[in-house]
Amino acid sequence: MKWNKFRLKTRTEAEDIVSSMLADLGIEGVEIEDKVPLTKSDKEQMFVDILPETEEDDGIAYLSFYLEDDADIPAILENVKRELEEMKEFIDLGECSIEVSETEDLDWVNNWKKYFHQFYVDDILIIPSWEDVKPEDEDKMIIHIDPGTAFGTGMHETTQLCIRQIRKYVTKDSTVLDVGCGSGILGMLALKFGAKYSVGTDLDPCAIEATYENMEVNGITKDRYEVMIGNIIDDKEVQDKAGYEKYDIVAANILADVLVPLTPVIVKHLKKGGIYITSGIIDNKEQTVVEAVKAAGLEVLEVTYQGEWVSVTARKN
Repeated sequence: MKWNKFRLKTRTEAEDIVSSMLADLGIEGVEIEDKVPLTKSDKEQMFVDILPETEEDDGIAYLSFYLEDDADIPAILENVKRELEEMKEFIDLGECSIEVSETEDLDWVNNWKKYFHQFYVDDILIIPSWEDVKPEDEDKMIIHIDPGTAFGTGMHETTQLCIRQIRKYVTKDSTVLDVGCGSGILGMLALKFGAKYSVGTDLDPCAIEATYENMEVNGITKDRYEVMIGNIIDDKEVQDKAGYEKYDIVAANILADVLVPLTPVIVKHLKKGGIYITSGIIDNKEQTVVEAVKAAGLEVLEVTYQGEWVSVTARKN
């Protein structure tokens, strides 16, 4: 079977946020091509000693995604182009041309695994399910992860910002809600940090399978972590099922444009004194999220940064 390949030309500085946008539209398995040199951190994560020779970074990135013939390709491309136009208002996306071609039925969903290796977030070892724990690491805090076709390995700055904030505020009695749970990594780590119970919501049905498979590998039972599919922003059934004034911590690692309508809804699900942790915020959208948090009646406790990404942590008083 052949696939329709779409190669989107953008800028390296925008590749993360464009990739996140594509994922939000349900487009999975995005390939990224750029000439950004590997950093020392990248080198350590890839377990290589010699950095490969690369061309000089030209600031251009290509994001390729694939669609089957039976997909509604015109509608999907229209949605992509609409989102790109809206994003251009606050970030330079570059050319944004889309080249169309056909490719053979390769295992592109799984090929990315050769680039995902075990790595640390502070003292936490995050290891893909297809790798073994080294004897010298057996006493570390370890989380086994296989994102499958859901988003979330822990390597991205936005996820790491959330991990650190959850760890800072979680207690042994905490009930945690992760909005946009993906592979379930934040909810599982909350339990590893000592939380009592986690709940995850996601728009992608793949998140249920990915999260429950990861839970099994990590020895987490379903009586400690529940996953539900649906949009908690406007789906009353999901809101009711999640429960009101129930959560000590709510984490939302989502783009700023989603956090704005999400925040006034989430307030209803937080307990008094509950902590709201947001991430997925590109630096020039920081004030937008801060204002949305304050408008919802929450007190901003701190703003943290990693690279060009921002996390805003607030409390319901």
